[in-house]
Amino acid sequence: MMHDTIINQATIETDRMDLRPLRVSDQGLIDVYAGDKQVAKMTTTIPHPLPPGATDAFIKSAQAVERTEHVWALDGLKSNGAEVMGLISLKEIADHKVEVGYWVAPPFWNTGIASEAVRTLIDANPLNSQVMFASVFQDNPASARVLTNCGFQYLGDAETFSVARDAAVPTWTYSLKLN
Repeated sequence: MMHDTIINQATIETDRMDLRPLRVSDQGLIDVYAGDKQVAKMTTTIPHPLPPGATDAFIKSAQAVERTEHVWALDGLKSNGAEVMGLISLKEIADHKVEVGYWVAPPFWNTGIASEAVRTLIDANPLNSQVMFASVFQDNPASARVLTNCGFQYLGDAETFSVARDAAVPTWTYSLKLN
């Protein structure tokens, strides 16, 4: 029998979903959704095609005690949604500074769950951060709207490598002061 690793990461509730730590049982849905080319090409780290074992390794790193990236599943079971509708993370980049990253599965696009998840992490501030950063690819204006609607301020243009695209991609960078 396989058991999930218990990690010291809180579940954060909203009215229609829970942001909860990843479970081994999430692997199937993450494989399906992260394996979608439309999802992978809007991230920096998800390869396409998704290689065997990549999701398992990702879940294990998210459950590690000594981690610098804290990952939550967007779990919609409480409102008859899917157990994994996407993922959101906070990556520690400096003392009291984090970078938020997220992706939403295509069946849940344009439902407001990305905005709800980002707002929830801002309000909960589970890592006691002072500043939250984010960047989005310039060909993903929907993600840019999520950030600006949540109060992020535009900092400037940059470029980030996308594994799925195998190329450097222009980005917009944002920040939000939390304290």
